[in-house]
Amino acid sequence: MDRSASYEPRTYRLRCSEDDLVSFRVVLAETDLWIRADRNLSNEALRAIRSVRREIEGTIQTHRAFSEALSPYPVAGDAPEVVREMAQAAEHAGVGPMAAVAGAVAEYVGRDLLRFSDQVIVENGGDIFIRSRHPRSVGVFAGASPISNKLALRIAPEQTPLGICTSSGTVGPSRSFGRADAVVVLSHSTALADAVATAVGNRVESPGDIEGAMDFASAIEGVMGIVIVLGERLGVRGEVMLNAFRMGACGMQNPKSEIRNPQ
Repeated sequence: MDRSASYEPRTYRLRCSEDDLVSFRVVLAETDLWIRADRNLSNEALRAIRSVRREIEGTIQTHRAFSEALSPYPVAGDAPEVVREMAQAAEHAGVGPMAAVAGAVAEYVGRDLLRFSDQVIVENGGDIFIRSRHPRSVGVFAGASPISNKLALRIAPEQTPLGICTSSGTVGPSRSFGRADAVVVLSHSTALADAVATAVGNRVESPGDIEGAMDFASAIEGVMGIVIVLGERLGVRGEVMLNAFRMGACGMQNPKSEIRNPQ
């Protein structure tokens, strides 16, 4: 079901301090989530993962092209809600629906867990769903770029629930046709953030592509902000607050980005 069969050890998770939230990992087949909440909700998360996987896998079994399409793929009006959200996000971004799967799963599980916890952070291979009562910092990892681990997105509580998703042409197993070290997209729809990050990443092959790629993302309804890193070049647009980033807190270093604890 995942976009790639490749797996990279997520050693960045070992650096996460507990502080105000409890951290736990939940794995089912290819789905590997790192979750932070007011208490350990492993059983509840596992049930949510089973449910969302069943809905997506059922669609794939009856519509194989849904999982293989690299461009928008229409689904029936009676398709499961998560499938319709993936298809809608893909249509807005001009990519295949599986480009939204990691973000969609993170949000589905995160919203389900909000029934049991006021604060929830779900990381799914670097794609994040977050609902927080406190400010959080999300540090940008951008491979070999000199900007990598130097900046953090400051996330205010009133911005959440929020999706923060990243695509990279140089880091991690996700498919990208571009060369950006990191494309980070913010949206209240985590599926849309995931799909748009992929679409923007596909458009960035050189520094001259950054401005046009940000124009493209900004024109999509629902996109709140975007950050693009390519070598020494940085593009920022929209509702993005950047701070200097200090290493050593909870994060997603290997694939994409990093969640820090409240200051």
